[in-house]
Amino acid sequence: MAFSCDICGKRHLSGNNVSHANNKTKRVFNPNLQRVRANLNGTHKRMMVCTRCLRSGLVQKAV
Repeated sequence: MAFSCDICGKRHLSGNNVSHANNKTKRVFNPNLQRVRANLNGTHKRMMVCTRCLRSGLVQKAV
């Protein structure tokens, strides 16, 4: 499984879970990656793309 967007390079970020008692444990914020069949230079290719790139039109989906 890919951990970064093939278009913008967005990766996972690390941070903390913070409880009501202010205890902190490590956690990971993962990007919303979708497997898309995209049209690149006239050829079709499967890529992992974040939803921000899909929504902004940076990826042309193959029919």
